Amino acid sequence: MIRKLAILLLLLAIGYVGWVVVLNLGGDDGGPVTASADRRPPQVAPPASTAPRVAAPPGVLVVPVAGIRPDQLSDTFDDARGQGRVHDAIDIMAPRGTAVIAAAAGTVEKLFDSKLGGRTIYVRRPGGQWVDYYAHLDGYAPGLAEGRQVAQGEMIGMVGSTGDASPEAPHLHYAINAMAPGEGWWQGKAINPYPLLKAGR
Repeated sequence: MIRKLAILLLLLAIGYVGWVVVLNLGGDDGGPVTASADRRPPQVAPPASTAPRVAAPPGVLVVPVAGIRPDQLSDTFDDARGQGRVHDAIDIMAPRGTAVIAAAAGTVEKLFDSKLGGRTIYVRRPGGQWVDYYAHLDGYAPGLAEGRQVAQGEMIGMVGSTGDASPEAPHLHYAINAMAPGEGWWQGKAINPYPLLKAGR
């Protein structure tokens, strides 16, 4: 008798818990869920990797290292870097001192020495919505200065390994940033230069 009573109480407790759970699960209209209700998984925001990408800048780019052909490039845009950073650029390997040329025409907005990038150049293209970033330079082209306009293909510096680049592997770190109105040379959203350079000349 006690065993039957215990089983009955257990079944009532399980039924009560089930009833409470069903009442607290919202359906599409916010009401209780019934056995026949449509159970779709909740909508979740897409992961960052599937978020819409910034549109590519207009115009054809030239490979910004003299003597390097598009088919010699490697896509290093998504490579991991130290301290949880992502590369957000491509590396173009070349001997130290090789001419770095402007991938697109623009105005030199900033010449800057940084701990990571070493000797760098920021060139803002006409219209202001794109900035080309050149880093690890061994030096600047003679006469290069902030505010100076440069033509596409014009020499602006030399390949090097300044900043955190390995002295045994001189290269150009080249990035393109999409700029919102009013953003400074150090801001912007990185886009992958690799497919643009592969399609260039």
